[in-house]
Amino acid sequence: MTTHGFDNTAVLTGRSLRHITRSPDTIITTLLMPIAFMLLFVYVFGGAISAGSDHYVEYLLPGILLITIASSISYTAFRLFLDMKSGIFERFQSMPIARSSVLWAQVLTSLVATLISLAVVVFVAIVMGFRSSAGASAWLAIAGILVVFTLALTWLAVVVGLSARSADGATAFSYPLIFLPFISSAFVLTGTMPGPMRAFAEHQPVTPIVNAIRDLYTRQPVSTDIWIALAWCVGLLVAAYAVAMATYHRKIV
Repeated sequence: MTTHGFDNTAVLTGRSLRHITRSPDTIITTLLMPIAFMLLFVYVFGGAISAGSDHYVEYLLPGILLITIASSISYTAFRLFLDMKSGIFERFQSMPIARSSVLWAQVLTSLVATLISLAVVVFVAIVMGFRSSAGASAWLAIAGILVVFTLALTWLAVVVGLSARSADGATAFSYPLIFLPFISSAFVLTGTMPGPMRAFAEHQPVTPIVNAIRDLYTRQPVSTDIWIALAWCVGLLVAAYAVAMATYHRKIV
């Protein structure tokens, strides 16, 4: 992207962020589900679940963070769908701006909103008893994984937002992503699951991401999960970006 493209992206991102500040219920709605899940699992189910941790909130936090991301990116698809229907893309086409800046603005807006949501969820977890003695490098690694995962899912949301035929279709795609952590190591040990479900849980992308984040903030030896997690995140990001740009060029440019 050229300097012209960066300038256009910055202006359009500011426009999108202003929309969010005028409607903070977007972030509030995004936070309701993951926080409700965290309260439910810790205070209702936590006593009955054996996850190999004295403080269950420390075990389930990575899964809650991924659910927060999946919940947040549904609004990216919804906003893109509304922009498509309003005709604003056609107006942007008539302006001397970089074509890709329109999509990048939506993606960066989603990233900022999601990071705010993640920070709030971590704060609630701390209030509930979450503690970590991990150093700055470990938390930077965790932040890096979460940012790449957010970007990957956000570009996937861009594809859906550009292709959806209805507002419901634009948001419904996130439901499987929200529930994917439940069939992983996010809430229980995969060894407690029956055979076929255990095989799925151990070979889907959420499990290595959850394990890597958990190992980092509990100061456990980092296993190969971190490389598998990064491979899933980067691979999904590259594929989603390529499909999103192809879809955008086919529909708009």
